[in-house]
Amino acid sequence: MNILPRNIVIAGGGTAGWMTAAALARWLSRSKACKIRLVESPEIRTVGVGEATIPPIRAFNQFLGLDEGEFLRETQATYKLSIQFRDWLRLGHSYYHPFGIHGLSSDFFVHLHQYWLKLRQDGDPTPLDAYSLCAVASELNRCADTAPDPKSVFASWSSAYHFDAALYAQYLRRYAEQLGVERIEAKVEDVCLNGETGNIEALALDGGRRLEADFFIDCTGFRALLIGQALQTPYEEWTHWLPCDRAWTVHSAKAEPITPYTRATAQKAGWQWRIPLQHRIGNGYVYSSKYTSDDEAKATLLANLDTKALVEPWQLRFTTGRRIKFWNKNCVAVGLSSGFLEPLESTSIHLIQSSILTLLVNFPSRDGDEADAAQYNRNIARDFENIRDFVILHYHATERTDSPFWDYVRTMTIPDTLRERIELFKSHGRVPPPSPYEVFKFAEWIAVMVGQNIIPRSYDPMVDMDDMGEMGRRFAAMRAEIRRIVETLPTHEDFIARRIGGR
Repeated sequence: MNILPRNIVIAGGGTAGWMTAAALARWLSRSKACKIRLVESPEIRTVGVGEATIPPIRAFNQFLGLDEGEFLRETQATYKLSIQFRDWLRLGHSYYHPFGIHGLSSDFFVHLHQYWLKLRQDGDPTPLDAYSLCAVASELNRCADTAPDPKSVFASWSSAYHFDAALYAQYLRRYAEQLGVERIEAKVEDVCLNGETGNIEALALDGGRRLEADFFIDCTGFRALLIGQALQTPYEEWTHWLPCDRAWTVHSAKAEPITPYTRATAQKAGWQWRIPLQHRIGNGYVYSSKYTSDDEAKATLLANLDTKALVEPWQLRFTTGRRIKFWNKNCVAVGLSSGFLEPLESTSIHLIQSSILTLLVNFPSRDGDEADAAQYNRNIARDFENIRDFVILHYHATERTDSPFWDYVRTMTIPDTLRERIELFKSHGRVPPPSPYEVFKFAEWIAVMVGQNIIPRSYDPMVDMDDMGEMGRRFAAMRAEIRRIVETLPTHEDFIARRIGGR
């Protein structure tokens, strides 16, 4: 007996809806018993601010079998090697959170940053960024790709993309429809529940149509029509840790050179992003309405653009936090309907991807099972909480005292999970081993803690087993080699052109 759901309905399009449709169509391509339909209305504007990504997006595109050159061309994508943080620690200070790992090899008795800490105590002023291929390449506007050979110097390299989220959704729509996904252009007017089970039976569409299914996926954004309004799934707010609740976004003209990194600049009541694409720049100011007015925030955004605005700014309002359940009854929330974490570390699209792939691993049968839903909910909750703590770290670990906003986040009580992690690092520079559902691993925590000037009191005592004179010479040679390698690489624009051209 075939126990796959006979009908799956995705409510909502945009990035979340079409990523879900594409992945389900790919996953279920061998099944002729399961029908996938997506309903969306052109009258409802999608939230397309998630134009910067993190490295797991490459695995998602590979899972779909997308050609990278075609993807770059269709979505106006560029490469992303890092995030540059300006003015987060103090005004005038900046650092990179690079992808990949620090160093050219892992051939050290302890982690590289432990030797860096010892050398720093001995008077070496070299910043940790100098030991990252991706950080140095970001600085010099160069680009390359990861090498499959673990012995290659590029084994320490990693990258993601910047892309136009609306174009990505359109690209995946064409992909999904070729695999048999049916698109229904309509507006959802009501959600019909079963009076006995509480499950969703159907969506009532405009024009009197009724769309029935065994399983529903809510991609309706902040409205959360299914998971929130119909199923009344509670929402846990995190505004006491992440007080930003609004954003102005605007597109501006293309600038040269096209930088291979996202820029996040701290402002007096939040932060401003800059995301370079092939055809334009995406910009936005995420801020707290408690500490600045909407008009002041809009003026701040427009005053700090690198190029001329192409459209009028568009405002978003949000509440940071997550659903208590992401899978409730016969419905899973994907995207903004599941929760919202501001895009400081470019995790909005990652959370969509994580939700989809976790659903595939815990795919429902026709009748469903509470154990599958419980496992899914635990895994996605861990993902949200790990990202939450990582984002809070950027705000809390600051020396800024120039505004009430920074006074608040600097002195606020933080989650115990983050406090314990910071205290562990302050001792001997150690980071706990990540769980499988933590997107930010060892290297990411090190980069941001050091970048925000959380410097351990000491280093791993195992470092003292090595000759630090020899290690100092080795590190100097490594810095020079990283610089030499990066200077031989093509510029970011040239690398994009080669990939689009199939080279």
